[in-house]
Amino acid sequence: MKRRNFLELGAAGIWGMTLGGWMPKTAQADPEMWIAEPFHGAVLNRRHGKEADGALWIDVRGEAPLRDTVIVNGQPARREGRRFTATIPLRDLETDITAVAEGSQGRREHRVRVVWDRHSFPRYRFSIDDNSFFLRDIAQKQYASLFDCFYLNILRDLHAKYGARFVLNIYYTTGGDFSLPQFPDKYKGEWQDNAEWLRLAFHAHANLPDRPYQYASAELLIRDLDQVAEQILRFAGESVYTPPTVIHWAMTQPGAFKALAGRGVRTLSGYFSRVPSGWDINYLLEDDRSDYLSRHDALKDFDSGIVFSRVDIICNSTPIERIIPTLEPLTRDPNTAEIMDLFTHEQYFWPFYSNYLPDHAQRLDTAIRWVTEQGYQPVFFHEGLLGAPVG
Repeated sequence: MKRRNFLELGAAGIWGMTLGGWMPKTAQADPEMWIAEPFHGAVLNRRHGKEADGALWIDVRGEAPLRDTVIVNGQPARREGRRFTATIPLRDLETDITAVAEGSQGRREHRVRVVWDRHSFPRYRFSIDDNSFFLRDIAQKQYASLFDCFYLNILRDLHAKYGARFVLNIYYTTGGDFSLPQFPDKYKGEWQDNAEWLRLAFHAHANLPDRPYQYASAELLIRDLDQVAEQILRFAGESVYTPPTVIHWAMTQPGAFKALAGRGVRTLSGYFSRVPSGWDINYLLEDDRSDYLSRHDALKDFDSGIVFSRVDIICNSTPIERIIPTLEPLTRDPNTAEIMDLFTHEQYFWPFYSNYLPDHAQRLDTAIRWVTEQGYQPVFFHEGLLGAPVG
């Protein structure tokens, strides 16, 4: 499929940020006055301010005309040249921040909205993409237990050692030799007995074609999602099924976000990678939001209610000796330290796969052991706010 330039999608510099969503730049605040920090949609936690009096006190920074007086949510701002800073409290899950500048040229205003992760704590989630081989293996071998499959047994061992939790993102079919209706329901009780740490979610209809939903309609995406969900509910049960948090290739039309939210999707993870043509593996988010997510844990899209999360490590792409050096710097940046989004792909576990990694299990062990030693707790992203309680 021909790769389209991001400019064709309206995602390269033609969109701007306004309260409650994204609007053409013509609807933005006066270019003479704007809030630079926090970013619209920012998910803020204890590392971004000071907790006191039942609130998170944060600094709001921006620019305004030199002679103007600036008030931010009722708090007078401190001025330094064109720059202003005001310290305000966040008391609710979501807060509208309004900066008002008044001077000889009249009144100017800019607004953003942020999320307070009030009950945040250091946490990690582990998501595994492209799952189908283990389901085919179990269906063909008819094991006495799910965990007679070496792959699931590896994950169970990691759970036993570290309390790790896993979401396995699955395909409807591996191709011509297996599809989910062939998977038996005789393991349903065992799935449910392990639902506290092992869940299943939709990923795509199949591994190929690449980027299956990048230009697909919301209707096609939801059809494929429902087809996989129906099968998970049949053979594993409601306690095992979770709404997806990673769509294959992390590329969908933004017009599909509301439809996904309607199926319970609360979080979507991607790489938010800079490439020569713009940004990639980013759900086709605008440049500004993709750039922000490349440097921060999370960002909320208020129009759909979905929170986007940046993947911190891809274990199958990271040699063992590079795992800790990849994760450790993230703990020193308040924008990336609170949540670890850990990630890999199933196929690298299987010796018949062309790019098989004999040390794949050890890579997972190294990553999970290290985050556990640093005090991170395992969560599922679809629960609460990125795994933390809400309210």
